[in-house]
Amino acid sequence: MTLTVFYDGSCPLCVAEMDQLRALNTDNHLRFEDILAPDFPSRYPTIDPVAASNVLHGILSESNTPNENERLLLGLDVTHKAWALVGKKRWIGVLRWPFIRWFADHAYLFFARNRYRISFLFTGKSRCEPCTKGACDLPRSSSK
Repeated sequence: MTLTVFYDGSCPLCVAEMDQLRALNTDNHLRFEDILAPDFPSRYPTIDPVAASNVLHGILSESNTPNENERLLLGLDVTHKAWALVGKKRWIGVLRWPFIRWFADHAYLFFARNRYRISFLFTGKSRCEPCTKGACDLPRSSSK
């Protein structure tokens, strides 16, 4: 089983989480794709970078064969599956329980809309290097 995580490489908190997951990915169940990479649209034409910027996207493949038995995951479902595949942060599963899921998903959407401000609060940087130099080309809403 492989999960490809499509993340915002300009978001300091997002990059920090991907770095943690990379370090724990000893069984290579995870692949990481920065949606801001110049060749991203040509390599993943079915993933809209703007949509993936608004909500975390992931493709779960049941086999190692590309495009076979793939399923699109979004938001906290991606986060939960990624951490489950590296065997850590099992508590995230609680956020997928039916009676908690709705609240957790809305909290996640708030985070996603405000991730640059939240990143600034925790890291002192609202964006990583490429975007601070004007290299990002994704449209940004006024709340980011």
